[in-house]
Amino acid sequence: MTYTYKIKGMTCGGCKAEVEKYLGKVDKVTKVIVNLEKAEAEVTMSGHIATEILKKALPEKYLLSEKEIKNVFDSLKKSSFEMEQEKSKLKQLKPLLIIIFYIATASVLLHYKNWSWGAFMLDFMGLFYIVFSFFKILDLKGFPESFKMYDPLAKRVNVYAKIYPFIEVILGLMFLMRFEIEIALIITIIVLGITTIGVTKTLLDKKSIRCACLGTALQLPMTEATFIENAIMIVMALLMLLHAF
Repeated sequence: MTYTYKIKGMTCGGCKAEVEKYLGKVDKVTKVIVNLEKAEAEVTMSGHIATEILKKALPEKYLLSEKEIKNVFDSLKKSSFEMEQEKSKLKQLKPLLIIIFYIATASVLLHYKNWSWGAFMLDFMGLFYIVFSFFKILDLKGFPESFKMYDPLAKRVNVYAKIYPFIEVILGLMFLMRFEIEIALIITIIVLGITTIGVTKTLLDKKSIRCACLGTALQLPMTEATFIENAIMIVMALLMLLHAF
């Protein structure tokens, strides 16, 4: 018999291998297949195994649960568990929202005496890149694996995933120093456009993965906020580029 379980806490190929290893050691387990993108483990067993036994077999950083089977009545009501999940998601997104608020506030304060929308947007984009690249650089080894889980180009070009934090640093400095702004705007549209395609696909597929926008230091879930954050930057870049020409 084969059962599918949800596994939370997996972020890379190493996690996948570790989960397969520990579950494979459980008595009566004959085969384990882990799907990292879906955050699921398909366990084949020769006899019934209690979920609690499988939970205890994994290290504490992984959370195993039975895959929920939905029925026609699920859409009629929202369980207290789902409401708690939404609250938990907002709590996890708190650092991201605070950081964006600080960046926006700093950009406003830089120009409140001689207000200019163009200067505000350039500084916002510059500070955005510098701050977000800082968190990515904190874990240069772990970031590429998390980024490759949803960025289409990073999945195919490993080098791109590794240098992406430094691309953000360069773009941030270009905006703040007003150096080759048109080139920086075009690169922004291309780079964030590619990432947004991956984010959109992840959200539509309802995959539960970690967002790498603030690196691996902060455990942020992939949500609509990630899409909105990228969309704001792309819209700003488009507006500035249209204004320039």
